[in-house]
Amino acid sequence: MSIENLEETARAMVAAGKGIIAIDESNATIKKRFDGVGIDCTEENRRAYREMLLTTANLSDHISGAILYDETIRQSTRAGVPFTKVMLDNGILPGIKVDKGPQPLAGFPGEVVTEGLDGLRDRLNEYARLGAKFAKWRAVINIGEDMPSATGIDANAHALARYAALCQEAGIVPMVEPEVLMDGNHDIDTCYDVTEATLRSLFGALYEHNVMLEGTILKASMVIHGKDCAEKASPEEVAELTLRCLKSAVPSALPGIVFLSGGQSDLDATRHLNLMNQLGPNPWPLSFSYGRAMQSAALKLWSQDLVGNFAKAQSIVASRARENGMAALGRWTPDMAA
Repeated sequence: MSIENLEETARAMVAAGKGIIAIDESNATIKKRFDGVGIDCTEENRRAYREMLLTTANLSDHISGAILYDETIRQSTRAGVPFTKVMLDNGILPGIKVDKGPQPLAGFPGEVVTEGLDGLRDRLNEYARLGAKFAKWRAVINIGEDMPSATGIDANAHALARYAALCQEAGIVPMVEPEVLMDGNHDIDTCYDVTEATLRSLFGALYEHNVMLEGTILKASMVIHGKDCAEKASPEEVAELTLRCLKSAVPSALPGIVFLSGGQSDLDATRHLNLMNQLGPNPWPLSFSYGRAMQSAALKLWSQDLVGNFAKAQSIVASRARENGMAALGRWTPDMAA
């Protein structure tokens, strides 16, 4: 893929009123979700669930792409049509999760660094042949006592930059995801400081590795209080501080930013995105790349009757996509909630 095509794909990922659905859960993670609603985590049930999501009527009205797992990008509908063909035929870009998950960072108790660089060039080339147009790599930044260290932040930024360079070499748009976790009792100001330091380190590493920002998408966590913090920030504070942080650390050359929900409720994730867009205009489009916040209600309904509730569950997926699409335009209202 040429430089121009990378830029075109990146812009398409953050087209006005559209975002990305993350259905890249590993088999271990989807098993936890299935266990929670009483579904056996068989390959067929995983395939059927992803088919329910990806074949939702008019999904592309508000969804520009979907992040897939290795198993999913190789699967097909019940009728035998590859998921990637279904997506491309309906104007949805296939993406692929390529990292191997976080592992303890030696010498820094409590901190982790994401692995998966070994063999990544070959894997990316294979995924490109399978139809992937973009990829995702998630780094995890924990906040705690004396955490994160500058070493922990820089190690993850370096891995993200190496991954991004390999993606662009393979003609795939890299989505870089440095997630600052909500776990802990830290306040929103602490989250701001850590998020800003993380983003500054990330974009410094991307520059050093000759990554073209115009063909890169940032998947960011919002600046928000920890789950166990006694002092909860208001939605307006979350929106204002997140925007302030992004403007201080993210170059305007970036085509767009998509947010992860990161443990927020469905409603909060949508409300915060909407508020940020109402505070615009912003240097980049702000959209969404939600997993649980897009799927949880639909999964619960589908689990009650995998065949009988198939279409009903899809209607919830479509509704959540529309809500978040409206939030990406700053036009969401609470009465839209599914």
